[in-house]
Amino acid sequence: MELVRPGAMATATVRPAAQRLRLLLSPLKSRICVPQAEPVATFGTAVTSAKVAVNGVHLHYQRVGEGEHAILLLPGMLGSGKTDFAPQLQSLNKKRFTLVAWDPRGYGHSRPPDRDFPRDFFERDAKDAVDLMKALQFKQVSLLGWSDGGITALIAAAKYPSYIRKMVIWGANAYVTEEDSRIYQGIRDVSKWSEKARKPLEALYGYDYLAKTCEDWVDGISQFKQLPEGNICRHLLPLVQCPTLIVHGEKDPLVPRFHADFLLQHVKGSRLHLMPEGKHNLHLRFADEFNRLVEDFLQ
Repeated sequence: MELVRPGAMATATVRPAAQRLRLLLSPLKSRICVPQAEPVATFGTAVTSAKVAVNGVHLHYQRVGEGEHAILLLPGMLGSGKTDFAPQLQSLNKKRFTLVAWDPRGYGHSRPPDRDFPRDFFERDAKDAVDLMKALQFKQVSLLGWSDGGITALIAAAKYPSYIRKMVIWGANAYVTEEDSRIYQGIRDVSKWSEKARKPLEALYGYDYLAKTCEDWVDGISQFKQLPEGNICRHLLPLVQCPTLIVHGEKDPLVPRFHADFLLQHVKGSRLHLMPEGKHNLHLRFADEFNRLVEDFLQ
């Protein structure tokens, strides 16, 4: 179902925070270096991996496709291009699109440096992301942003409007509420995560880095709660000019529906697509449906 910016929308029932936590802790979730091709079987076509020097750090990315329409895929908290977007790298149209999935500084293989969370970390990520794509000589790009990556995408679209063609975001929020803060505190201790949720990230980072970075992220995202109206980027939303598709899973245990509604109401000309069975990782769980939705919107 797609909703075209209504004046008012029905608010879905919000799950209690404790129930959301139980759901979260169940199974989750110089210039260019010499590229290395991933095995063809991994994604169905060759995916190259490389690093580029951008803003004083070496940012890692994966790239696939030969289309004129460049798409940057922005991962969520503690994520990387490879861990967060395998079905998109595999199945989105390689003739129409060139896909770039990046690791933000301090995440994935964009280390060193270690990840930190100053108050402007989302703005820093947005600048890094745009400057990465410019270093790769793309004249204009579209954005696919998940969770924290969706927040970064919103900021990039607001601050660099002439560079962003279109944008798809899901699991993102423009501000932090008391309810959000309770959820964040509930995931602070990775030793309490389910093994299935923890192990892939532990394999990527090692336990100590994973544990420390998760704690630092909770502190970093929580600092916005101290700002007026819990503001992350709500003041920037009116500056977004590109066509924007907001996707929301109606069973998302981490991001309540009111966040998607707020984005719909404040990003001019945006559209909202609801996935009734979707949770936070809807692009992985319902990859075929999500990929069709993205391809239709970006054409």
